[in-house]
Amino acid sequence: MLASLRRRKIRVTPQRLAILRVLAASEGHPAVEQIHERVARDFPTTSLATVYKTVALLKQLGEVLELGFADASSRYDGNRPFPHPHLVCTRCRKILDPDLEAFETLAREIAAETGFRIQAHRVDFFGICPDCLQRENPPSGPPSRGGRKSPGGAGRRRAT
Repeated sequence: MLASLRRRKIRVTPQRLAILRVLAASEGHPAVEQIHERVARDFPTTSLATVYKTVALLKQLGEVLELGFADASSRYDGNRPFPHPHLVCTRCRKILDPDLEAFETLAREIAAETGFRIQAHRVDFFGICPDCLQRENPPSGPPSRGGRKSPGGAGRRRAT
């Protein structure tokens, strides 16, 4: 990303550099607001508009991939700025990049079969991530000692 900006003689300010670092280090496809929050820790005067403009510039240069969603939100991928499949958790909104080698050949195969010159594609799989599944259905603990619990509560002692 940095080399792309420099090649085009686009000014690289400390704030822009911080935005690039957040995008390059993010595995979670952050929203602009999340990028701004992280950048503002070191550069508190950085405006949200600066982040939006920088992300828009990087998108225009092909350095980030924008993932737009039906709720009008967008998330950004600075690690893999090319079309690839995503796993999206419908509960926590986590986004993961599965490594699917076969997927790369799929686009070529579709183009060969249909005669289309594919310019872009997007495939998202929606579901519930393992972390959310774990929170919903925590594993049951070990069986209690002594068999059944009494209706009045566990651990009652008999009067002697």
